[in-house]
Amino acid sequence: MRRITAIFLSVLVSAILSGCGIYSFSGTSIAPDVTSISVYTIENRAMKVNPSLSNTLTNALQDKYRRLTNLEMLPEGGDLEVSGIITNYDVTPTAVTSDEIASQNRLTITVRITYKNNKHEEEDFERSFAAFQDYDSNNSLDAVESGLCEDIVEILVEDIFNATVANW
Repeated sequence: MRRITAIFLSVLVSAILSGCGIYSFSGTSIAPDVTSISVYTIENRAMKVNPSLSNTLTNALQDKYRRLTNLEMLPEGGDLEVSGIITNYDVTPTAVTSDEIASQNRLTITVRITYKNNKHEEEDFERSFAAFQDYDSNNSLDAVESGLCEDIVEILVEDIFNATVANW
């Protein structure tokens, strides 16, 4: 009796996981008819420009899709298309001492992403994503910028990936 129950449960779980045809163990939910993606260069149009940010963000997005999906990466015209613009790269004080001096600063990066699904147009969107990291104001931005940008790009890529193919 236990063996029959175990077999039944195995078949039931398999049917549930494969029933919709779009579940994957990487957390993505991509329709079976979608086979390719194009990630275009994320342009930097922020007032303050970090010269490497555009390439860093674009490459990180492409790597994420390569690692976690089976989609073919095309230079243009993929079933899915991701493009965007860096709209903000800003440092603001977040903590002020009693002497009205900033003790902490925040680097914020905002990106406006356009996502186009050429097979399922109802999933298209244009949305802004923002991420930030705080740092001690005793450090200059030049001293910590590289590490901060790395952390911020990681957050942005995760958020963009989840919004496009993980449907979170």
